[in-house]
Amino acid sequence: MPNKMIPADAAARRAVKPVICYPTDTLPQPDMTLYDAARVGAVKVSEVLVQPREAAAIEVPEGHFLRMSSVDGPQVGDLNLFAAGNLAERFYSGKTRALHGTHITTGDRMWSNFPYLRPMATVCEDTLGWYGMDEFGGSVHDVIGTRCDPYTGKLLSGDDYHHCCHSNLTRALADYTGLSLAEAEPHVHDVMNLFMCTGFTRDTGQYFMKASPVREGDYLELFAEIDLVAVLSACPGGDCASEHTSDTATCHPLRMEVFAPVAGKLEEWAPPEVNAYDRTHGR
Repeated sequence: MPNKMIPADAAARRAVKPVICYPTDTLPQPDMTLYDAARVGAVKVSEVLVQPREAAAIEVPEGHFLRMSSVDGPQVGDLNLFAAGNLAERFYSGKTRALHGTHITTGDRMWSNFPYLRPMATVCEDTLGWYGMDEFGGSVHDVIGTRCDPYTGKLLSGDDYHHCCHSNLTRALADYTGLSLAEAEPHVHDVMNLFMCTGFTRDTGQYFMKASPVREGDYLELFAEIDLVAVLSACPGGDCASEHTSDTATCHPLRMEVFAPVAGKLEEWAPPEVNAYDRTHGR
């Protein structure tokens, strides 16, 4: 911008202090003590191994725990969540980001879209919780990126690549539901980037990635607040140190496991109702 366009009070405008858009002081908080107690003695009832550059779906009943883990090497994943029996209710990364921040960890919740807007899952355990925010502004488990997709890949490279996370999620959802690819694709949505280490550059504000700190045995565990279908893609970028929409990177599988709590341990808990807004919108 030419200097003549810079207003005289530019410095004063920049110096205005920010405010939090959505203060969460009144947001209902999860009972982490109850969830931790319910996790003790929980029994594994199902699991699926997500192959590299593929995706898979698993059902997670309400009140159960979903553990997503790195199996044999650094690998990131892209997660979609749906309300079981209603694909219209799905994970809303934008509102989750607005309420909890750009990256989520223990105690944060994954929220559903309008008009439902309720917690779908709560993060109960995160073995990468120690990472925090690094010197570059990077952190793990982001809810800011979308997902690698063939459309952006086509724009940038001119190539058709079919094993990006968007395509992987589309195939897995189609296989789970019996929908065609064309019917399933519109339901695929912005993801939680499991284990991915990302942020924004301070000078240009561009979305960046760096090698994930995830190692074999690391996991993120969610408590299902409602009946869920989880669809997870093992990203073609591997640990996303340099590539994400090609077959260049070394990739590893990811595991999803579902654990059922011992009967009676969640007697004080009830699944959240859909949002109580009356939907009259001023009319």
